[in-house]
Amino acid sequence: MRNGLTFVRRDSGQSIVETVLMLPLLLFILLNAVNFGYYFFVTLNLTAAPRTSVEYSTMGFETPAAISLPASGPPNGTLASSYITQQDMTGAVYNPTAASIQVCSLTNVIAGSGVNGTGATQRTNCVTCTGTTCTAPAAVTTGNLAPRPDPEPGSFLLNRVDVTYTFTPLIPGTPFNIAVLAVCGGGNSCTFHRFAEMREMN
Repeated sequence: MRNGLTFVRRDSGQSIVETVLMLPLLLFILLNAVNFGYYFFVTLNLTAAPRTSVEYSTMGFETPAAISLPASGPPNGTLASSYITQQDMTGAVYNPTAASIQVCSLTNVIAGSGVNGTGATQRTNCVTCTGTTCTAPAAVTTGNLAPRPDPEPGSFLLNRVDVTYTFTPLIPGTPFNIAVLAVCGGGNSCTFHRFAEMREMN
């Protein structure tokens, strides 16, 4: 106390200054967590969708399996294998119709042509669907999209469903995608390539 006056220290503004200083760091962590969480969610969904579809392509939409096998496409046909894949991605993937879905199945074999290849190189015909359209059945024997030969050709055939999708983060901007960039290896987008294979009696 001096001359009857009391000096009081007030620090009410200190917390506001600290919050303003910490806000960029908190947003950086939060937005990176949101983008990485979405990346993880899309990864799980794109991994599960081909598994469901390839199982459906070998068994059909009912049991017993005496009924005819489902067609590969187009995706707007509710009984097609590509439709099942696209529907499984709906809700998790921002634009599932932008995904490329390749279905390799015995139902794609052109009448009278038999199964492509012989012996250990036996392959099945494939169709590739994007949006609501599909390509004509064609043999895919090389590259990442080629189904592997069945170890017991003639008796069995490997069905394959392959999904290729370019992932774009929910929140754009390099600072908010550090975790995603570390996984994708650069760029603000990742191209997923997920597939599943299952044997079918020939």
